[in-house]
Amino acid sequence: MAKKRNIILGFVIGGFAFLFLLFFTIGIIGMLSSRDNGWAGFGDKIAIVEVKGQILDSRDIVDQIRKYAANGSVKGILLRINSPGGIVGPSQEIHDEVIRVRREWEKPVVVSMGALAASGGYYIASAGDFIFANPGTLTGSIGVILQYPIVKELLDKIGVQFQTIKSGGVKDVGSPYKLPSEEDSIMLQRAIDDSHDQFVDIVAQNRGLQREDILKIADGSIFTGRQALEMRLVDSLGGLEDAFAYLAQISGFKKEPKRLEPKERKDRSLFDLLGSLAEEYLDPASSNGPQLMYLYR
Repeated sequence: MAKKRNIILGFVIGGFAFLFLLFFTIGIIGMLSSRDNGWAGFGDKIAIVEVKGQILDSRDIVDQIRKYAANGSVKGILLRINSPGGIVGPSQEIHDEVIRVRREWEKPVVVSMGALAASGGYYIASAGDFIFANPGTLTGSIGVILQYPIVKELLDKIGVQFQTIKSGGVKDVGSPYKLPSEEDSIMLQRAIDDSHDQFVDIVAQNRGLQREDILKIADGSIFTGRQALEMRLVDSLGGLEDAFAYLAQISGFKKEPKRLEPKERKDRSLFDLLGSLAEEYLDPASSNGPQLMYLYR
């Protein structure tokens, strides 16, 4: 009788232990999948990285790309772009990271353009192995723009003046408190021209086109996806699923691969919202002085 009771007790304890381990494992999986680490289970996968909105900083996107490049289970990266472009430096950093993934990690990167992938958005897209655009996608806008406000006349009317002491004639270039001098304008135009040349060179190099042909359309003009295909700025017409299927094919998948992407937070607090607004509108990188922009206006 005691032996039978021990056996039953052993089954009960074993059952509780099994259930504990089961729920513990499910809990760990749930925690992993709920974080912004893009955890998507075991097996080979395709990672999706989104470039959305104006490009003011590159850190988050570059970090994502590096993480997925170092992940052995990720066999390819799908870059979804829906952006008018942004500041030159961050656009170049994201572009260079895409090139690094392809060359050093030998992982394919396929680009899917959303409604808009213009200027800096196209600069980044050109780094991919293959570019898909919707027929109505707006892309192109190969060019550079620099804008800044001038409030001198307004300040003069209300009796406010700023005293500037500087070490050189163009040290305060881009100041909103003065009208630009001829020397200021010449210097800024040289910087714009050089950034424009870099853009043209990159597109010609990445797309295998002649520099002279790119110069003909590099006046800031915007194109539909269908027009861009005729100009060889993109490789095929299609949406996100077309790009995903193509990437799965060239990555060697025999069946539908798992998708790996950071999960968006749905429980954003008021502090998160205020922080994002501050980052976008008050960040020194985007507000102090004029910025060279690969940006579609």
